[in-house]
Amino acid sequence: MTNISRNDEETQRFCALGLMSGTSLDGVDAAIIETDGHRVLAHGPVSSLPYERDFRARLRTALGQRSAPADLIAEFTRMQAATVLELLAANGLAAADIDVIGFHGQTIFHDPANRLTVQIGDGQLMAELTGINTVAGFRLADVAAGGEGAPFAPLYHRALATELDGPLAVLNLGGVGNVTYIDGEIVLAFDTGPANALLDDWINRHTGAPFDAGGEIAARGIVDEARLARLLDHPYFDLTPPKSLDRDQFPVAAVVEGLSLEAGAATLLRFTSESIRRALRHLPGRPRRWLLTGGGRKNPELVRLIGEAVGAPVDPVEAVGWRGDDLEAEAFAFLAVRSLSGLPLSLPTTTGVPSPMTGGTFYAAPTGHATTNGRRVSA
Repeated sequence: MTNISRNDEETQRFCALGLMSGTSLDGVDAAIIETDGHRVLAHGPVSSLPYERDFRARLRTALGQRSAPADLIAEFTRMQAATVLELLAANGLAAADIDVIGFHGQTIFHDPANRLTVQIGDGQLMAELTGINTVAGFRLADVAAGGEGAPFAPLYHRALATELDGPLAVLNLGGVGNVTYIDGEIVLAFDTGPANALLDDWINRHTGAPFDAGGEIAARGIVDEARLARLLDHPYFDLTPPKSLDRDQFPVAAVVEGLSLEAGAATLLRFTSESIRRALRHLPGRPRRWLLTGGGRKNPELVRLIGEAVGAPVDPVEAVGWRGDDLEAEAFAFLAVRSLSGLPLSLPTTTGVPSPMTGGTFYAAPTGHATTNGRRVSA
């Protein structure tokens, strides 16, 4: 495998594999990186597994629930474990080559105001199926301490951006949008509003397709300005960050119901770009540049609208050598190593937690190895 080496006592590097299934419900991404928990030292292989339509539909039925059926959790975990094993096999790797899996799971319920967030996925089953030590439950300690529990990739964004000029904004356009503002030692992050989730649901309900490819449907539509104004009147946009959203927090169905396919898509796409415009008021300074990650960066109509909204250069993260399709999976590999090392996963300026907060629950592989400070020790 290129650029990835085993741990040794001199480098104290961790080889970590991250798994991410986001709010878009499109599939699972897996990525391997080498890191010391502070820097990204090398990038390894990646893979992704799109969810089949039937499984996506069953996963969607769990959204908004405080628990999910045991069989769905087991199926979800087995599917992601299979992705791990296939990634290793395709690249001539064994379980012993990976120090830790960062297993995010799938968020189905998020209510930080009541100190509750739910990500399904069985960390112990993951460790057993893969033979690799696993960290899961990344958001739980943050929310229990009064944090928002999201967004959780900002410290990874900062690690990647050390050589870039600030102020810089990294905008993740997944199911929910979130921004990381970086300027030297300043890191501020918060959810901006819905990104792909609402539009994807609209397109899926009316056409059966998972998303609006290239923004072509939205580009043909005319925005309903009155309904857009109702969406933008939501009190969330006036809240001071850090702040976070549940995927289905906005009552979009009641607002856009009755519009044509094209008009609904156009209105929802503008809703996303206008929510990002409103995020500008909460940033400490005006970013010189916006880097886009997440599936939304592949929608040229959305990218055009965001550029108009922020009034600054807007580029995909690939422009600076980052892997946009794999960034969140990489982030949870990075956070798993920080968890093992007792380092913070979130900050008061990223989630509103009272003080820098570590987190994650460790699950040992029954016949695997444990890792402490970059060294292999017997389990």
